[in-house]
Order: sequence, then structure tokens, then C-alpha cells
Amino acid sequence: MFEIKIKSKKRIFLFFTFYFSLVFAAVAPQNTTQAGQGKALEGIWDPAKYIDLDEIKPGMQAYCLTEYGVAGIEKFGLEVVDVVHDFEPGLDVILVNSTDERFIHTGPVAGCSGSPVYIKGRLAGALAYAWTYAKDPLYGVTPIAEMLKVGLGGQTAGSNQSAGQRLSVFDFSKPINLTEVDRQFRNELKKRSSNLSNASTLPCLLVTSGLTSGVREQLGELFKPLGLMVAAGGGGRSNTDDSAEKAQLVPGSCLTIPLVSGDINLAVSGTVTEVRGDKVYGFGHSYLGYGPVDLPMATGKVHTIVSNMYRSFKLTSVLEDVGALTMDESMAVFGLIGAKAKTIPLTIRIDRYNDTKKRLYNCRVANNRMLTPMLLQAAVAGAAFQLGDLPPDHMIEYKVAIGLENDKSIRFQNVSTARGVNELIIESVGSVSMLMNNPYEEIDIQSVDYDIRIVPRSIISHIWSLDLSDSKFKAGENIDIEVVVESVLAGKKKYKCSLEIPEDLAPGKYDLTVCGSTDYERFLVKSAPYKFIAQNASALIEALNYSLSVDRDKLYFILSLPPGGIALEHAELPDLPATKALILQNAKRTLQVRPYQHWIDKSVRTGTVIIDKKVLKITVEK
Repeated sequence: MFEIKIKSKKRIFLFFTFYFSLVFAAVAPQNTTQAGQGKALEGIWDPAKYIDLDEIKPGMQAYCLTEYGVAGIEKFGLEVVDVVHDFEPGLDVILVNSTDERFIHTGPVAGCSGSPVYIKGRLAGALAYAWTYAKDPLYGVTPIAEMLKVGLGGQTAGSNQSAGQRLSVFDFSKPINLTEVDRQFRNELKKRSSNLSNASTLPCLLVTSGLTSGVREQLGELFKPLGLMVAAGGGGRSNTDDSAEKAQLVPGSCLTIPLVSGDINLAVSGTVTEVRGDKVYGFGHSYLGYGPVDLPMATGKVHTIVSNMYRSFKLTSVLEDVGALTMDESMAVFGLIGAKAKTIPLTIRIDRYNDTKKRLYNCRVANNRMLTPMLLQAAVAGAAFQLGDLPPDHMIEYKVAIGLENDKSIRFQNVSTARGVNELIIESVGSVSMLMNNPYEEIDIQSVDYDIRIVPRSIISHIWSLDLSDSKFKAGENIDIEVVVESVLAGKKKYKCSLEIPEDLAPGKYDLTVCGSTDYERFLVKSAPYKFIAQNASALIEALNYSLSVDRDKLYFILSLPPGGIALEHAELPDLPATKALILQNAKRTLQVRPYQHWIDKSVRTGTVIIDKKVLKITVEK
């Protein structure tokens, strides 16, 4: 406790004058934009143009602007229900109910996200939230003050940000397993659900063209965690009228994000809330929600509203690329008119048994660590199933080339049978996922090319019989192997192979394995795991090419030999003397050392996918 001694009335007056000036300075509102918004919106907030939450009361009349069909941007009456504080942590929401008969008929409409809401002629915010199966057209409105803060953090899309947030779901310390990569990627998508208790963000529309209804259903499940509703739309950037020339990004207009463009189209559709110079604000909520992005931004056209019991939606088409989205935050998406987003050229060639011609699909795909793998999957499935599903008995031959910078690439070819396009997608999409989300350095994907042939026959087979020239051998002799492979359509077929036993092989019993590609790859991963592990970006490219080099239409013969020497990281020292190997295997060394596994293998192409294996014991005598 302290004591202040005042010696005169004048000093008492001066003391209290100073004290109360400090108090009023602390509590008095600022006389500019800082009245309710803080310094973040200094120079942006215009009280004549924007209305603050403090001014909004229940029962006030309002309206929104949005495209509802060929009439273009229209006005729809609303009434303020209330302002709800902390609807989400740090977010206040304006609840509005529509008084327009069209809104009452359709209920909340997917694609209305971002539709600007005006109260007293001033912009209040954007339609952003709705309730599924709601009987009334009740919307939650994101305040415009929160939307205008998006993009003010000083971040812009660049070479290190263009692909978006890196997914840290893959374990690069283990051997590459692309099936596991696919599973982990899908699990990560499921975690990104945007549902908020019994309310949710009004879903944006993922408009597709060039895809069958079956593919759209699969995409619906794939993109649902991202808050997207998949629907058919127009593919037309070529218009019979001059719509493309007329369309501009203005409040209430259709805002689209072309994710795949060309012969196959996928585009996210929402609404523009505000335009300030070359700056565009839309959606009223996030799209992906992780900050800097680099995605194409385009105008769009709303053809009509499809009224639906579950969720009505806008039937739209993409018109013209006009810029790029550079920021994607929880309150809005933000883009720049005139900017150019990076996209990846995609080529798909399809030779299908029930088509009269070979088809070529030329597309461009958005460059994004999470989206690009999903978009490749959608495009490949759309091209493969353009003329319907595949019969139960089918075979797919495919070649894939993933072009990288500095003349590097991932290239592989293989066959698949009775699995649809699953194996093709797992291998190609999984590779792209690992490349784009590796923890070492940015790997720029330059192009992706597919060459696919689909034939209506199964090539599954199994080993019918296995015979050896003998069960006992001497070092230096040959093991003559005769295998009969049986398939349903081709019947039985005989194959021969000869393995030479090393002259210095010690006497003993050894395993001779005859198998298909699946078991052969398992053997490789177990015997030489370091060839499947990526410790840097270059090693990742090598490991992917190596893991994708196992042909499914071959029969493999493996003679397992005793280990000897060591594998030091990726370096193989198979002939290293045991004494030196013992020194290098010291636990205190930082480099990983493994015993080097010796084996001899050969393969014979059968044109079938063998699904089993046989293991025989052979004896090497003195």
C-alpha cells in the first residue's frame, strides 16, 4: 500500500483530472474503424458501406444477393432472427430467415455460400451456415468484418505454399507400401469433417462434367469430409451466347474454383461476397481452411436451382478463369483477379473393349498436396468408366509417367485383373501423395500421363504343379524347375526355369520359392527393406521406381541364400569380411546397418497374375 500526500486543493484537482482522463481514454470507443473492429481493418472498414454487429437487432429487415437461375443476380428478402455470439470459438453469427417464397420452397441451397447479406443498405456478411432437413430457410451469416480480415496476414501464395499444407500422415521411416499410403490418406480425409454439432457450414458445390453417375457417387463419399456436395453440372466454357464476356466477379455472382478443367471438369461453386479492387472475398467459410493456397479462380453461370428434400443446390457451369485464390481461412476464401495459379497437365488415353475408338482426355489439375491425389483419382475413374462399369472378368494394362523437375520422373507399367482401376490408382495416386507430402524438400510435379487398355477377360491363375530335376544338388549345378500354371480361361500351361547354385555355397538345406508378384514383393521388402525406404527426396524417387518395377504378369523363382556382409543405409557391401562387418555393426554408430541377405532370382512372363506360391526344400551336398 502506498500513500499520496496532497498539499493543496489545486493539486487535488489536477490529480483527479489526470486520473479520470486515463480512465475515459481506456474505455472510450475510437472514432474510426476501430469502433468495433480493431486496427486490423484500418483503412478497409467503411461505416457507410459496412454495418457492425452492434447495430444489428432482431426483427430488422434484410436481403441477400445471389444467382438463382438464368435471370442472373437477384435480391431475396430476409429477416434478422438474432445475433449469436461464440457460435464457433471466436465467431459471432447473424441468424436470418428468408421471407422470399423461392427460398421457402427450396430451403437452404448448396452454392449460396458467400451470398452477401445487406441490412439498412450496408453489407453485413455472407450466408455461410445452414441446418440439414431444416423446415425453414434459416441461415447463419458470417460477419463481413471477419471476412475482410482474411488475407491481411501478409502471406501470399508462392513456390513453397502453392501446394498447400503438407499432410504429415505418412511414415517415411518404413518401407514404402502404397496400399497403406492410400489407407492413411483416406483416414486423413475422414478427420477433416467440417460438421459443427447439429449445424454445419452450408456446403459448397463440387460441379462435375464428363463423369458418370456412378463415379459421382464415389466422389461424394471422397469429398464429403471437405464439406463439398457433388452434383452434375455443365462443362461449358464455350457458350452460345456471350455469357463469358458478361460474367464478372461482383457481389452475388457465381464464384468457381476449377480443380480439373478440360475434357473432364470438376469445379467448386459458391458465391462472391465482396470485391475491393482486384481483391475478391467469398464463401463466408473455409474451403480447405489451412491458409495460403494457389488455386484457379473463375466466373460461373447458374442455370437453375435443383430443389431437393435433403439439400437443394445450384446447377452451375464454369465460364472463364480470371484469377487465383491465394488464401483460404475459416471465415472466407480470398483471391486476386489477374493472378495465375499453377496447374498440372494431365493426359489420359483409354483403349476400351466396348468403345469404337481410342479416347484421349487432356486436362489440367489444380496443384495442391491434398487435392491433387483426389483429383487424379476422379479423372482416371471418370475416363475408365465413361462407357459403364467393367465386367467381373476384366484385365487392365497401363503405363504411367509422372514428370518431375530436373528431368526426373516416376515411370512404371503393369497389369491388373478383376480389381477395376484400384491398383492403378493406388500406385499412381499414392506416388503423387508421397511426392507432394514428403518432409525433405519441395518436389514439383510437371505432368501426369496415363495410357490404359481395358480387356474383358480375367488373367488370374494359380500354380497347378511344381517339379524339380532333383531334390539334392552340388554347388555349381543347375536346378531345373518345371511349373504348370492353370487359369480358368487359358487352362494349363507349362513354364521352365533354371537356377545355378553358387560354387561357393556351403552344404545345407535351402528354400526354393516359386510365386507371383505379391509374394515376390513381400520377399524383397523383407530381404532388402532399405531399397524401399526414402531418407531424402532423391531416395524417395528411387524407392518409388523400384517398388513399382515388380511385374504382376510374371512367375518368380527365388533361391534364398545365407546372409553375409552388410547393407549400410542404401550402400550394399555383400562381400565384407565378418570381422569388419562386426565393427560397423556397433550400436553406437548413427548409420543404420543391416545384415545383407543374399538370394538368386529369375522370372518368366506368363501373361497371367499368379495368386499363390509354393516353397520347396532343396539340399546342397558336399
